[in-house]
Amino acid sequence: MFEFERIRDRDLLRRFRGGDRDAFAQIYREHHGCVYRFARAMTADRAKAAEVTQDVFVWLVHHPDGFDPQRGELGAFLVGVARKMLKRRYSEEHRWVPIEESMRAPESGAEDSYDTELLRQAIRALPARYREVVVLCDLESRSYEEAAAIANCAVGTVRSRLHRARALLARKLARNSMGRGCAV
Repeated sequence: MFEFERIRDRDLLRRFRGGDRDAFAQIYREHHGCVYRFARAMTADRAKAAEVTQDVFVWLVHHPDGFDPQRGELGAFLVGVARKMLKRRYSEEHRWVPIEESMRAPESGAEDSYDTELLRQAIRALPARYREVVVLCDLESRSYEEAAAIANCAVGTVRSRLHRARALLARKLARNSMGRGCAV
């Protein structure tokens, strides 16, 4: 992120803390996309992603002092808030997605291709610690350092989890391909 954007975020946050609603609207406009994309990739569900995105910004309204600009970027912080909310939701829901549900083909007329849907479901079926790093590094193109800060772990941990996650995904997708009669 450019220094100009960091300064702008700090100014918007300062104004928001002072009661400026337009500043909050601007923060939302600039950061809701990355929060939504993270939540969508983590859940493979548009509705849940939209709910989590909304929850993140409602949380920000109630905790305007929760972000410390000295510790990082506002966008990364908000993705971290989304991560914590998703972890809480995930622990409240079923821990594992049934195999039948993860293998089901999308309904006709679905906008995503079958292979894309299989990949989304395979990512969603990963344990949360692996799914997070795949979403952050591979889907959101964040650096290992950024992912480590968001996931609250060491850079080496991010790298090892990403390696393991990719191996798990490759195995799962290879089984799916062989089940459909495709060469691997």
